[in-house]
Amino acid sequence: MNHLYTTKVTAVGGRSGSIKSEDGILDLPLAMPKELGGKGGATNPEQLFAAGYAACFENAVIHVSRAMVDKVRDNDIEVTGEVGLLPNGGGGFNLAVTLDVVIAGLEQAKAEVIVQAAHAVCPYSNAIKGNVDVALNVTTR
Repeated sequence: MNHLYTTKVTAVGGRSGSIKSEDGILDLPLAMPKELGGKGGATNPEQLFAAGYAACFENAVIHVSRAMVDKVRDNDIEVTGEVGLLPNGGGGFNLAVTLDVVIAGLEQAKAEVIVQAAHAVCPYSNAIKGNVDVALNVTTR
């Protein structure tokens, strides 16, 4: 199968280390969040996942809306991703995700249809389907 896009990011030092993409555009220190006993002050894997998922999901909403009669402008969509880290009861951890999607200029029912369709095509949604609880909150303005 031919990939549409491939990227590489290297992590060194775990949650208190750093990450760097092969092209050097992404080059960030990491820190354990204060809430987990760390020093904070830098990004962490959950923030990065929330950012990536929110951006990818927003693009899925844009993609889906392009095929509909009611076009939505890119800037009329806002997605906020929230990622929670939970103990799984077996010594490991699970993630839980909430995506708050706001779409301007549509009726609520139409926005909900678009968001459900986006959830079906979003690569992040498909990657974690069945493994991570994802709550979708849709509002219009």
